[in-house]
Amino acid sequence: MLRLYDYLPSGNGYKVRLLLAQRGIPFERVELDITKGETRTPAFLAKNPNGRIPLLEVEPGRFLAESNAILFYLAEGTPFLPDDRWLRAQVLQWMCFEQYSHEPNIATVRFWLHAGELTSERRAAIARKRPLGYAALDVMERHLDARPFFVGDRYSIADIALYAYTHVAGEGGFDLGRYPAVGRWLARVRAEPRHVPITHR
Repeated sequence: MLRLYDYLPSGNGYKVRLLLAQRGIPFERVELDITKGETRTPAFLAKNPNGRIPLLEVEPGRFLAESNAILFYLAEGTPFLPDDRWLRAQVLQWMCFEQYSHEPNIATVRFWLHAGELTSERRAAIARKRPLGYAALDVMERHLDARPFFVGDRYSIADIALYAYTHVAGEGGFDLGRYPAVGRWLARVRAEPRHVPITHR
């Protein structure tokens, strides 16, 4: 059975949990509290030297890190990842956008506001990151205004990757009411079969 090293509030972990649920794949979940340094122990660093979750143990002693790489692995050969070369490249394009332009700004602000002390340094960083988060949402709004999903008019791991932190962006103080197309897309993702919420165990 697959084993997922995870932290329940994590959107990156949620991506993997959501795809596993929607594929109907059973897995064992191992909770690690990142706020208590549980991913920085020698035992975990031996599994993932980068000391981050999610981490998927695909078989004993074989580990795959990075949430979007895990999505690719789990989606291969399924409708969640298109066969067409161009569409696959677009899926990768949006997943790179998620990690480079979206997650560092939207997810980080959410984490800082809900985990630990909000230091003066973090307050200053939030002031810089919030406009960048809104810029990412602006890109998504323009793209979704004329289409139901991010790639090829069908639900894919590109949507899963972007949904994970977008649907909880309000917890980081982002006003999603400014984005009607994003709001309609969020509702479509929630309506997909076997959808589970971020707090699902």
